[in-house]
Amino acid sequence: MHELGLVQRILEIAEAYARREGARAIRLIGLKVGALSGVEKSALEFVFEAAKQGTLAEKARLAVNWVPPVSFCKGCNVEFEVDNPFGIALCPLCNEPSATLRQGQELEVEYLEVV
Repeated sequence: MHELGLVQRILEIAEAYARREGARAIRLIGLKVGALSGVEKSALEFVFEAAKQGTLAEKARLAVNWVPPVSFCKGCNVEFEVDNPFGIALCPLCNEPSATLRQGQELEVEYLEVV
């Protein structure tokens, strides 16, 4: 379960920022997670609840913005949503294969709410 390592790093980032800003606690951690990032939603939530104990985020909630995969066709200069778990899809305009992902692999701390 690689989510444990991810959550530990997310908490490190959040705590470093909160301490730098002089916060006493983290109330909310907002994440941006791509559908092709390999992150399992239930595992992320489960691990977060366990790993946050004893940190500034002990009472924090996790808000996840799940981002769908979007590919780009160079020939048509068009972006389109992908419904393939590998990120490869046919352009809806020219029907050519495209594996140029523009989004869907993100894993970012987008925002924090601290007090």
